[in-house]
Amino acid sequence: MSVIADRLSRIKPSPTLAVTAKAAQLKEAGRDIIGLGAGEPDFDTPDNIKDAAIKAIRDGQTKYTPVQGTRALVEAVRNKFKRENGLDYAANQIVVGTGGKQVLYNAFMATLNPGDEVIIPAPYWVSYPDMALLAEGVPVFVEAGRETGFKIQPAQLEAAITPRTKWLILNSPSNPSGAAYSAAELRALADVLVRHPHVLVLTDDMYEHILYDGFEFATIAQVAPELYDRTLTVNGVSKAYSMTGWRIGYAGGPANIIKAITAIQSQSTSNPSSISQAAAVEALNGPQDFIAERARRFQVRRDLVVRLLNQAPGLVCPVPEGAFYVYPSCEGVLGKKTPQGQVIGSSEDFAGYLLEHVGIAVVHGAAFGLDPYFRISYATADEVLEEACGRIARACNDLI
Repeated sequence: MSVIADRLSRIKPSPTLAVTAKAAQLKEAGRDIIGLGAGEPDFDTPDNIKDAAIKAIRDGQTKYTPVQGTRALVEAVRNKFKRENGLDYAANQIVVGTGGKQVLYNAFMATLNPGDEVIIPAPYWVSYPDMALLAEGVPVFVEAGRETGFKIQPAQLEAAITPRTKWLILNSPSNPSGAAYSAAELRALADVLVRHPHVLVLTDDMYEHILYDGFEFATIAQVAPELYDRTLTVNGVSKAYSMTGWRIGYAGGPANIIKAITAIQSQSTSNPSSISQAAAVEALNGPQDFIAERARRFQVRRDLVVRLLNQAPGLVCPVPEGAFYVYPSCEGVLGKKTPQGQVIGSSEDFAGYLLEHVGIAVVHGAAFGLDPYFRISYATADEVLEEACGRIARACNDLI
C-alpha cells in the first residue's frame, strides 16, 4: 500500500516552476543559461510599498489577522474593485488569500463535487487543470488557437456546456498567450452564459494592468451585470505591483462562495502574512502612476521580442495584447534534425534543444494545452532579450 494519496496521481508538478528550477541548476553548474520561463516582473517592488511593510513590522502588526483579511485590506480591495472595475462588493463578498493561486484552489475545493466539469480554454495557465483535478472535478478543454487570437468563441462555449458544467475560467490578459478579451468579446460570451444559469464564472484578472496599444481592460461581471451573482473575480498584487514573493491575492464574488473559501482557508493556512497584507494596502491605495510606465516598458520589450522571433526561420510569433509573454508557433521546425541528428518532433523537443544547444530556457506548449507552441517571458532586460532571441534564431538556423 502506497503512503502517497491516490489523488496525487492525477496531477504533475508545475512545468513553469520546473523549467525555472532546471535553468537555475544549470547556471549553478557553470552553464551560460538565459531563463525565459519565470512568470514574474523583473522590476522591484516600489519603495512606498516596502516602507509600509517595514512600518507594519515596527508597529507590531505581527499577529494573526482575520482569516478573510485585515479590515484595511478588505476595504482597499473593495475600493479597488469599485474604482477600477465598477464592481460593488460588501465586506463579506471579499476574501484575501496567500496569492491568487490559493484563492483559485480554495474556490475549486469549496464548490466542486466529484464529476463537476470546469471549462478551461486552451492555452491555459498550467495550474488550472490540476487544481480542478485535485478537487475531483473534470477539466473540459476548449481549444482557442492562433486563428481566433487564442480566445474562445461563443459557439465553442455553447458546445462545451453540459448539465455537469460548474465553472468557466476566463484569464485575460492570458498566461501564456497574452491574449485579452475586449468588452464586446466578453459580452458575446456572456450572452451564452445567460442561457445556462447553472454555470459559474471564474475570471482571473491578474494581468489586468499590463496591456498595450491602448487596449482597454474589461472584466465579465462589469460587462454583464446579470452575471454578477455567479462570477468570482480574482486578482492580486503580484504582477502589477511586482509583489510575486509577497503572496497576496484576492477575490470578490457571491457571499456564499466567499464564506466557503474562507472556511477552507481557516482550516488550512489561516490568514495571509500580516506584513504582506499591510504592504498590499499601500499598493492598492498608494500611487498608481508607475504601473502605466512599467507597462510601456513591457510593450517595448514585447515589440522587440516579436520582431526578432519572427525573423527566426520556422517560428511565427503573434502580437499579444497584454501580460508579459509571447506564445510563438514552432510548427515550422518540426521534423527537422538537430546537429546531433535528433528529430524535433514536438514543442517539448524544441524547448529541450534550445536549452541544450544555446542555453535558453522556455516552457513548451504542451504544458499549456496547445501545441506546437512555446512560451517566452519577456520580463527581463532588453539586452538579455536581444541576446536570447539571437541565440534562438541561431538554434533555428542550425537545424537541418
